[in-house]
Amino acid sequence: MAGNIEISPIVKWVGGKRQLLADIMPLIPKKYSTYIEPFVGGGAVFFELQPKKAIINDYNSELINVYLTVRDSAEELIALLEKHNAQNSEEYFYEIRAMDRRADYEEISNTVKAARIIYLNKTCYNGLYRVNMAGQFNAPYGKYKNPNIINADTIRAMSKYLQRKGVEICNGDYKEVLKRARRGAFVYLDPPYMPISLSSSFTGYTENGFSYEQQECLKKECDKLRAKKIAFLQSNSDCPEIRSLYKDYEIRTVQAKRSINSNAAKRGEISEVLIYYAPDKE
Repeated sequence: MAGNIEISPIVKWVGGKRQLLADIMPLIPKKYSTYIEPFVGGGAVFFELQPKKAIINDYNSELINVYLTVRDSAEELIALLEKHNAQNSEEYFYEIRAMDRRADYEEISNTVKAARIIYLNKTCYNGLYRVNMAGQFNAPYGKYKNPNIINADTIRAMSKYLQRKGVEICNGDYKEVLKRARRGAFVYLDPPYMPISLSSSFTGYTENGFSYEQQECLKKECDKLRAKKIAFLQSNSDCPEIRSLYKDYEIRTVQAKRSINSNAAKRGEISEVLIYYAPDKE
């Protein structure tokens, strides 16, 4: 389908795929019944495709609340973002950031929570969603001159698209979503990456992280998809562990620019892999 070009990710997420779309899109089947993305994150691939029928999921409840709020309460969300934009300052940022430390945080409305996450994402250092062990947002203030906090046109366009009958938004374990995959579907997997060194391990956007054992579990889920002849594509880091796990699959190396590293000298282009299975090519 021809997508609405106004729709693009409204949050920056760890490992976002906007810069790799030129590598990813040719590996996606031209036809599929349902698009399934169990680790949706910022949704670069999903919003580029804008499929008619889709199931998207993420374990991060704050993120999924953003998408549900965009879908159901776009104008209220935009009004709150306008207030954040008008008051944006370092002091205000830390005041808003501290909201999830309050005992009554769970009683705050979902729209207020969504506006908070978007505001923090647009104004924090590196635009990085990061939480501590208690699940509290802990990225510092970014000191940007003109952050794009409101993004009203994109929110309205995204809201209209997410309201489509065929688009389902879930919040939970990726394996539960994969159970619903049927032959003819296409699955895009963008899990938390296998760290390529101990210093680069970054799984701070969910409290749980994603261990090597979980990478092994994901490989088993991919094997189940292949057994059902369901096409899938997975992004991951280019490292011996991942290459060994997926040695029986097609693997393509791509170059990505990554700006998330505590050591500025280590930021820049790094190799990543695209692992894919196409039943029609067997």
